[in-house]
Amino acid sequence: MSALEQSDATVRSNGAQSEQAGRIAVLNPATGEVIGQVDDMTPAQVEAVVERTRRAQPGWDALGFDGRAEVMYELRHWLVQNRDRVLDVLVKENGKTREDALLAEMFYVCDALGFWAKNAPKYLADEKIRTHSPLLLGKKVVVRYRPHGVIGPWNYPLTNSFGDCMPALMAGNAVVLKPSEVTPLTNLMMGEAALECGAPADVFSVVTGAGRTGAALVDNVDMIHFTGSTATGRKVAVQAAERLIPVSLELGGKDPMIVLRDANLERAANMAVQWAFSNSGQICISVERVYVEEPVHDEFVQKVVEKTRALRHGAPPLEPGHVDVGAMTHPPQVDIVRNHVQDAIDKGAEVLVGGKAPEGPGQFFEPTVLTGVDHTMKIMTEETFGPTLPIMKVRDADEAVQLANDSRYGLNSSVFSKDVAKGEAVARRLEAGNACVNDALMNYLALEAPFGGANESGLGARHGAPGIRKYTATQTLLITRFGPKREPTMFPNKAGTAKVFERLMVLMYGRRRKRRR
Repeated sequence: MSALEQSDATVRSNGAQSEQAGRIAVLNPATGEVIGQVDDMTPAQVEAVVERTRRAQPGWDALGFDGRAEVMYELRHWLVQNRDRVLDVLVKENGKTREDALLAEMFYVCDALGFWAKNAPKYLADEKIRTHSPLLLGKKVVVRYRPHGVIGPWNYPLTNSFGDCMPALMAGNAVVLKPSEVTPLTNLMMGEAALECGAPADVFSVVTGAGRTGAALVDNVDMIHFTGSTATGRKVAVQAAERLIPVSLELGGKDPMIVLRDANLERAANMAVQWAFSNSGQICISVERVYVEEPVHDEFVQKVVEKTRALRHGAPPLEPGHVDVGAMTHPPQVDIVRNHVQDAIDKGAEVLVGGKAPEGPGQFFEPTVLTGVDHTMKIMTEETFGPTLPIMKVRDADEAVQLANDSRYGLNSSVFSKDVAKGEAVARRLEAGNACVNDALMNYLALEAPFGGANESGLGARHGAPGIRKYTATQTLLITRFGPKREPTMFPNKAGTAKVFERLMVLMYGRRRKRRR
């Protein structure tokens, strides 16, 4: 799904610095086991990689859509054939379940590879513009989309790191990917796979490291896409602005769910539990807070509590089916979740399920359900990014909407009601870039539709035409096929010609427009 904020271009790291300078140890967060090491690349190394990638870009662009699509299709085939190997790495470096790795990562990427290969030519086709000005009669105007050059996306294990590379590559750009220092291994594997599947050398490069690596990427590429926290997104935007390069940001979320009194409570409860605790809540479009109309609040809470207590929580095995909720990938995030839960308790909230980090190896926090919450509590106002589900009782839909919009974020949202028209009407009042009615998070799979944030949840969008056009610059061409040697607007100025244009202006624009009543 969306945006695991593991890296953020800060120096904090799950993989603790190893004794060997310039290397980062990658840990399995469920066991604490070291599963690999990667380079902590210096700014000079990043600059060299970007320059090699920039030299490779024109040849990649020259392949055209069909040539680039062949590589995408080959990569899709490679992923399917090597799925066990890729899934094993995803499970180990993220601490997530195999089911989550399959559905939220592998399935999405396989689908998206084919989608962008097929649709890029349509989204980026030249557009013939019909002009209105009489001065442009006989002239042809065309808008084309041309690649920026070298694109620098980063974050999330696969979906929102390599996932952002696909449209950038299909647009004719070369890509330098900076994965999280916490989960770099899957994307290094994708770099090897791209070469194996026919991508020219240096067209898709991966740079590894912590904060300085990300900062160096922004200093050298031609466009940046960042997924992560709002605080770090601001820093990336400021740094990009210094160079006047385009930037796209998908940032934090505090995504609300509204459950109206006529909702199908069984479906709503299943959705809340699934999308609050999937990937241990480490999805920026997770259900992070729930507002339930008073008449059905108690019944909804009861259903959620029963379903949460039935979850199997622990270290995910490599084979599927034995664990529902795995580890938390980034150690500092466990502390944030603990802090938010304790803050809620101190201010009067009640923990009905979970509420603590269990003892033992690995980085875990129990799936946690809270009631008696309000907007004085961090757990209702700040991004928790962990396995928590705070549920608040409200009088009616108006109060639910008011509270849902009482946030600096605005990424995803959901409304549940058996009256679909009513649910849609409520969803349209939410200040969020995306909203579901009687569903949650599945809107991310609608690759044809833009997915972006409102307020402090980001700039720009993934998916759809905007999701690939952001990786291009427009070039507007005006083409005159037939024209006289001298046009009436050319020097030397003549009084008669000016009079003709003055009369034309009065004739075309001089009438007062009638007001509509």
